[in-house]
Amino acid sequence: MDFRRKLIPHDPPNWIDPTHEAFFITINCLPRGTNQLALDSVWSAVIESVKFREERGEWKWRLILAMPDHLHGIVSFPNSFSMRKSISSWKRWLSRSHSIEWQRDFFDHRLRSIESAAEKAQYIQMNPVRAGLVLTPGDWPYVR
Repeated sequence: MDFRRKLIPHDPPNWIDPTHEAFFITINCLPRGTNQLALDSVWSAVIESVKFREERGEWKWRLILAMPDHLHGIVSFPNSFSMRKSISSWKRWLSRSHSIEWQRDFFDHRLRSIESAAEKAQYIQMNPVRAGLVLTPGDWPYVR
């Protein structure tokens, strides 16, 4: 029996206009439990690279938060850029330039309403509190 993880399809259905959609994204590191992301130097590189790609029109991160071993965010792809290609090439660059080891692929969930987006934003911002890393969301430095 083959127990390898299957590739996750990330292409929105053809009846969805991805240029007007937002997605809740989770990107995990390997191994889980090791701090590769909640470091000032890495976070600076993450934010610089996010801004660079935003300026190119590749994506727009409405919220991004780094936990020690994963990233969460709400992102849209306004100019028909491929979600899979954008995130894969970004992960590859971060891996090569900052030695981050990523789990293959990522998880995405299309946000279907303002309420859903607000719930996910609250979930993201409370993540470091739930993990016992800070007392309030405003205390966590690795968020934009």
